[in-house]
Amino acid sequence: MPTPLDPFDRKILNAIQEDANQPIAKIAEKVGLSTSPCWRRVERLEKEGVIVKRVAIVDRQKVGLNAHIFAQVKLNAHGRANLDEFAAAIRGFPEVLEAYVLMGVFDFMLRIVAEDIHAYERFFFNHLSKLPGIQEINSTVALSELKSTTALPIR
Repeated sequence: MPTPLDPFDRKILNAIQEDANQPIAKIAEKVGLSTSPCWRRVERLEKEGVIVKRVAIVDRQKVGLNAHIFAQVKLNAHGRANLDEFAAAIRGFPEVLEAYVLMGVFDFMLRIVAEDIHAYERFFFNHLSKLPGIQEINSTVALSELKSTTALPIR
């Protein structure tokens, strides 16, 4: 069940999503609270798991990860019986940034980064395609990024 959020909680979450590194005093000023109540609310939101963690967002291209690939994976019947094994293997690949279980023609959607298309090709043939139970992998290369955000639309 979702945690009930009042307008101050929502404003705090939006401010933190914008910049988690800003001081509590600045967040408090933005949301219309004094520092102590704002700090207590942030602590509560962290304790309740609403704020999962605070991270730095790194520009993938500036660290040499120029290929951005979406791979749709379909498992055969034997593979579907071993979903936990497949999921554990996927979690072990640092190239896979996100993995989703799907309803429809494909079973999984993976978001993958690599240095370039040749690096993805090596990852594909040496790791991804060798996982047991895979029937089909459909890879789509993203040419450009129109929008990317980690901020949830909290209103």
